[in-house]
Amino acid sequence: MPEFAAPLSNRMLGAVVVGVGTAGAVRIRDMLTPLAGSAAEKLIVQGFVSRRKLDAHQDVKQISAEEAVSREDIHAAFICTENDSHEDFVRMFLEAGKHVCVEYPMALSYQAAAQLWDLAQKKGVVLHEEHIELLTEDYKQLKKEVEGKTLLEGSLHFAGGALKPGFGFPAFSGIARLSWLVDLFGELSVRAATFEEDAKQGYSKMTAQLLTSDSKLDIIFFLTAFLTTDPLT
Repeated sequence: MPEFAAPLSNRMLGAVVVGVGTAGAVRIRDMLTPLAGSAAEKLIVQGFVSRRKLDAHQDVKQISAEEAVSREDIHAAFICTENDSHEDFVRMFLEAGKHVCVEYPMALSYQAAAQLWDLAQKKGVVLHEEHIELLTEDYKQLKKEVEGKTLLEGSLHFAGGALKPGFGFPAFSGIARLSWLVDLFGELSVRAATFEEDAKQGYSKMTAQLLTSDSKLDIIFFLTAFLTTDPLT
């Protein structure tokens, strides 16, 4: 649960969860049973939004997106839908003057994300993008080990399944891992990139050569996405 609620006010804030897959269900659970002393203690879940017609989820009532943006007792929205719908939902709630927490990534392009940041600033509300992997103990340990050290050469190989509908274009299969590199080593630029697909072997492969901001280090990023249900067949 993000700490964005903590500095806003000492009063309770009403929240709505958009999307009730794994991430959305966890958001609801954490607001219903918050950890002592956490920001979630200041949040009251007022409903959830889903494209499916559902009964109450964890005893929380389903409401429409239109109702969520218009209700005065809803102050914040948690966006937990497929990647390609994040941008539209974030913009909808920002326009209504609601605080927004969105699961990574906020949008499928830098330009769209920058527009949303500007809109949040204009409306005077909080826009928080959360990448849960950066909060795990394993990643915190990795960052601690890298801190203060100079990386002379680096590569990251990530293998995953075929991209699910609604989750963006092929590179998004591994964009979460790219955010690791940015968090660890700062801004990166693309020096070169290639993409290949072998339907007979059932996989696609993207290779990107990334350059650190001081132009002193190349990082090679490999993304292999298996197109079949079983990559070994």
